[in-house]
Amino acid sequence: MNPETMKQTTIEGHSCLLHASPNPALLLIQVTARHERSTIDAEVAQIAACSPVGVVFAAVELTDWVGQLMPWADDAVMRRATKPPCAADTLAYITGSLLPWLRSHYGPLPCVLGGYSLGGLFALWASYQSADFCGVAAASPSVWIKGWTAYTHQHTLHACHVYLSLGDREEHARNQRMAAVGPCIRDLYQWLSRQMDQGGVVLEWNPGGHFGHEADRTARAFAWVCARQAACGDEMGRK
Repeated sequence: MNPETMKQTTIEGHSCLLHASPNPALLLIQVTARHERSTIDAEVAQIAACSPVGVVFAAVELTDWVGQLMPWADDAVMRRATKPPCAADTLAYITGSLLPWLRSHYGPLPCVLGGYSLGGLFALWASYQSADFCGVAAASPSVWIKGWTAYTHQHTLHACHVYLSLGDREEHARNQRMAAVGPCIRDLYQWLSRQMDQGGVVLEWNPGGHFGHEADRTARAFAWVCARQAACGDEMGRK
């Protein structure tokens, strides 16, 4: 996948970055912010190099990174917010507008939703809310927000494959709320491991803290889910 062929376009009223491999077998959707634009091309090139199947990659560019991704309010994240969180609106756009548009152009392909940090949290939450996603690529997701662990214990995640990752220094942050991310992601991994088929969820630890190598971590997240989806397709074909 040549990153120079990434195109910026408007899909159903939202700015998106789009690239399609020849003969794609999966749709990949990532929620992104302006600060990720400089690395998204390299990320997509890495996904293409590692994925065993062709993909359509669509990055939804958000104007309010926090407000459009938070599923509910948390003062530790939204202390200065002037509007309530609207992750539900973001999800409604993806499932009601973006996905139908992509499938009308590329066929009824299964979809993987992913992102980094709050983007990873949103992807997880969205898969609890909707059955439209076969996989979740959650790189360093912000699962430390208040109420998250209780929410996951009370709801069922619909995706078949979930990739989780964390930097090994993230749980040693000075901010005690953010430092809770270690126990929270371990709990999520163990909880999903009991609910999902064997091999359906993985937790990968990366060297370093939360900031650094975001594109590489997110690319590995998507590539893992792509590989799992491809393996499942091969298994179905042999039956």
